[in-house]
Amino acid sequence: MSYVGPDFDPPGPRRSRRGPMTVAVAALVPGALVGWLVWQAVGDSGGGGSTSATSTTSAGAPGASSAAPGSASAAARTPSASGTDDGKPPSSTFSGPATPAASDLPAAAGPLKGKVVVIDPGHNPGNFQHSADINRKVNIGTNWKECDTTGTSTNAGYTEARFTLDVARRLRTLLQQEGATVKFTQDGDRSWGPCVDERARIGNDAHADAVVSIHADGSAAGNRGFHVILPASVHSGGADTRAIVAPSRDLGERIAGNFVRDTGSAPSNYIGGGTGLDVRSDLGGLNLSTVPKVFIECGNMRDNKDAALLTSGAWRQKAARGISEGIVSFLRG
Repeated sequence: MSYVGPDFDPPGPRRSRRGPMTVAVAALVPGALVGWLVWQAVGDSGGGGSTSATSTTSAGAPGASSAAPGSASAAARTPSASGTDDGKPPSSTFSGPATPAASDLPAAAGPLKGKVVVIDPGHNPGNFQHSADINRKVNIGTNWKECDTTGTSTNAGYTEARFTLDVARRLRTLLQQEGATVKFTQDGDRSWGPCVDERARIGNDAHADAVVSIHADGSAAGNRGFHVILPASVHSGGADTRAIVAPSRDLGERIAGNFVRDTGSAPSNYIGGGTGLDVRSDLGGLNLSTVPKVFIECGNMRDNKDAALLTSGAWRQKAARGISEGIVSFLRG
């Protein structure tokens, strides 16, 4: 995701977080070493350090993506309704922010039988065609922000919305094989949205045991790696995250550890001080959640080396597996 728009104002200077890191040693530390070796093998660009995320979107255009895919070629790249991204248009669309039909396929018998997981594929491939809709302000509990953004893209035009749907569908298959009931906030079955407040509400109304919002970043070239965003403790206006802070951190740490191990990607070199974790208090999708929820930025679409991973179907399957294994670990305790 680009750090501009409804949930993604450009972050201010980041203070180094030196507090205790509670990612399970058996998961994150050995996995991070493996990931780092693989990282070196493919050639780290060595950029960034502690640089804050940089969006290519003008600050004067709230709600716009750092790479708004407003061309005809981008429209042709709308994700398919199949399990993986084959570049074909979805089988059906409809207008307006109607509550999306989640994937209500029967769950298999498995260790997660009875558990509900909501997957939130960030943005929507059609958002760029509905600027008035996604730019309108919604209440995120602490203040008002734009409904949504178009998301970012690689320099070659592979959109974040296309990426997030593909990973989400792969993730759904893996979780259903474990017996979970999986619901989506959108599945390419609506022309735009939903807004960030509705995305949170879908998880809440489902009484989800876990919610994961899938994204990819739009930072500067040289900034590489993934990070998981955790909710800060917020108690203001209509937002109260106090009850979900601890379980959300547990969920996020387990996802981070498994993501390192399954993808070989290293934690972000520009956000989170090398931990792969970031705490935010300005995201409506987290502030309005009443169930455990995290965001994951799977990589930086604006860095060519990260983009090569994000555009690989084989790597996206590894990403889905890492997220799935983190969720399974969290739900099984």
